Amino acid sequence: MCRPTADERFAFIETARLIIRRFAASDDAPFFAYRSDPRVSRYKGWKPESIGEVEEFIDRMSRLHPNMPGTWFQLAVCRKDSGELIGDCGLRFPDGDDSQVEIGYTVAPAHQGHGYATESVTAVLDYLFGSLGKRRAYGSVEPANTRSIALLERIGMRRQAHFRDSVPPDGEWGDDVIYAILDEEWNRNGRSVVHHGQQPGFGGSRTIRTLHRPV
Repeated sequence: MCRPTADERFAFIETARLIIRRFAASDDAPFFAYRSDPRVSRYKGWKPESIGEVEEFIDRMSRLHPNMPGTWFQLAVCRKDSGELIGDCGLRFPDGDDSQVEIGYTVAPAHQGHGYATESVTAVLDYLFGSLGKRRAYGSVEPANTRSIALLERIGMRRQAHFRDSVPPDGEWGDDVIYAILDEEWNRNGRSVVHHGQQPGFGGSRTIRTLHRPV
């Protein structure tokens, strides 16, 4: 079986209000600030304990590319008008299965409630299904994280499983709910890598554009 080709030329994804790009060294402080916030870390498998840990994380991301099997690739989500880092999207590319990808997402508490999570996840799914040709995308969420569940359902994902006591304990065992969507379901909703129209979850038109770096 041929191994998937890493997207080494990936630069960024642009939406109406966001730039979704690779992490930069200057992202260390804002990333640490929101990722170490208990309101965020309670639903995350990793909480950075220091700026040094974040610097190591960003350095590791600089050596990875989208579609590298067996990796989590993290994208920085930034406001287009200010350049401010407001969140991140994670992509896990399973080793041995090029057809699927797991997604994760985080928005800093100060920027929640403005549709940024919906806008960024929609754009990332456009990229995964359109540019990388994935067959299925899925996300794992704790049942108590009702806002995240609402987002996944809003963008058209379906609940496919609920596993009891499946999350390793950080104090106690927790449940895990899986949401997923197929490429044909995504495309049936009229989404594509470059699209002009109404975006569910926030007002106005959107243009989603993926830029690749020159060879």
